[in-house]
Amino acid sequence: MTAPLTGRKVLAIAVTFFGIIFIVNFFMAYKAVGTFPGLEVKNSYVASQSFDRDRAAQEALGWTLEATYQDGRLLLDFRDAAGQPAPVSEVSALVGRTTSRGEDFTPEFIQLGSVYEAPASLGHGKWMMQLEAFAEDGTRFHQRIDLFVRE
Repeated sequence: MTAPLTGRKVLAIAVTFFGIIFIVNFFMAYKAVGTFPGLEVKNSYVASQSFDRDRAAQEALGWTLEATYQDGRLLLDFRDAAGQPAPVSEVSALVGRTTSRGEDFTPEFIQLGSVYEAPASLGHGKWMMQLEAFAEDGTRFHQRIDLFVRE
């Protein structure tokens, strides 16, 4: 024979049910904010003021970029509008996962002929590279590149 369902049992069931939901929601919100703040720029209004001007300057360079990852190396091949190696004066990048900052790193690129190369150990999955390069006249070239690493 089972014990009768009393008001106290119903209260305990309800409190337990909603308590578990609250704890799981709190944990998920904590992890979401802790692993990815959701910010691309500190002040989007200020960034928007120069967006069109910066985009026009970058497009005027006529550069294209082929970014690849192979054999533990990141390779960047900048080309100008004529398909020749672009005159890049400085290259920097931030590489990391798209959903977490835990594996972010800044590779040190060296120029080997017309290609920039950096050692990198990327695990299986999706990676993001936020690249910034400068032309000899100081014009900024920036691009976000998604990399997919297959094992």
